Amino acid sequence: MSETATIIIDGVSHELPIVTGTEGERAVDISALRSSTGLITLDDGYANTGSCSSAITFIDGENGILRYRGVPIEDLAVNSSFIETAELLIFGELPDEEERAEFRSLLTENSALHQDMGKHFDGFPTNAHPMSILSAMISALQSHDLPEHQFTDANGFREAAASLIAKTRTIAAASYKSHVGQPIIYPRYDLNYAENFLHMMFSVPYRDYEATPEEAHALNMFLVLHADHEQNCSTSTVRMVASSGANLYASVSAGVNALWGPLHGGANMQVIEMLERIRQGAMTTRDYVARVKDRKSGAKLMGFGHRVYRNFDPRARILKDAADRLLDAMHVTDPLLDIARELEQVALADDYFVSRRLYPNVDFYSGIILRAIGIPVDMFTVMFAIGRTPGWIAHWKEVTDNPRQRIYRPRQVYTGPELSPWVPRDER
Repeated sequence: MSETATIIIDGVSHELPIVTGTEGERAVDISALRSSTGLITLDDGYANTGSCSSAITFIDGENGILRYRGVPIEDLAVNSSFIETAELLIFGELPDEEERAEFRSLLTENSALHQDMGKHFDGFPTNAHPMSILSAMISALQSHDLPEHQFTDANGFREAAASLIAKTRTIAAASYKSHVGQPIIYPRYDLNYAENFLHMMFSVPYRDYEATPEEAHALNMFLVLHADHEQNCSTSTVRMVASSGANLYASVSAGVNALWGPLHGGANMQVIEMLERIRQGAMTTRDYVARVKDRKSGAKLMGFGHRVYRNFDPRARILKDAADRLLDAMHVTDPLLDIARELEQVALADDYFVSRRLYPNVDFYSGIILRAIGIPVDMFTVMFAIGRTPGWIAHWKEVTDNPRQRIYRPRQVYTGPELSPWVPRDER
């Protein structure tokens, strides 16, 4: 017998079904609530609302668990590349050797931008934010990759997915080159995904940039850990836009814009900005932690705690090891990175933060890694977008493959004026 929940409205009982996910998650299905009662639910910010059923990513925030298609993030971080992780997310299974080779070939063939797209870069002012360039160029890319706007078969989708993953990286590097007034560097076919991005970012016509193994490993890890994270703001935006029947490129471009918000994709930038404030203020890390604990000071400990994880962010554990390995290998002299390591130690030893489960999250360590590699701060959110692209593609596919999919249309509770007469202009 199916479980139900009972809601009593005006003395009348209504039975609502309870659905259970594969990991034991339980939810009250309110799909028929309005038709049976005339009422809707109100949940500002959707904090308690399941907007969909999804088979892509599982999160258990209480126990610090993150899995892509059932595979623990810890296993993927150790054993899989970013591209293999992307295939898992998008197509539902880890690829075999033939599938892996075929998808990598598609990536290689689709890495370079159409020559005409170079004209678009020339149209942006030199101070244009890289996220605005990325969003606009992904929309423009659709005209070159998919002039008919929709796919006709599975092979068309597969090629478009590969093209979008490959070209998002190329667009990101080209936007940086345009910003600093350097020539755009073409991708190389003999490099893996992370190494190729660093080549396009930092090579110049007279000198190729060769990434160290530690840099390539840390960037690959960063991308794997950012590839998907369930129904966050940008992913929900992609699904919302996809539900209207919009094509893949339009939907992903919308996800880029949602990610651009400082409350979503800007957290790793805020970590570096916090470290800079500590340095410029000539504070010790203990002084800054004391200010954070004083609520009247307004100081915040950026990169600690998470809205979903009530325990340690599992991605942070993995990225901390990559950050430590990178910094130890590079022997860089950077006061901000020294402050970051000190701040981590001081906060983790302070019961104020430990008792509140305010542990370093993925943004804390990703900011450190990107800084160490030499990625400019205004490119941090772009790096997030590169990593999140496979997840957005997977969610777009899940929405469009659903034969029962309807356009997303949230309701509201109206709180404006009641019926009001129109007042002639001379009487206002």
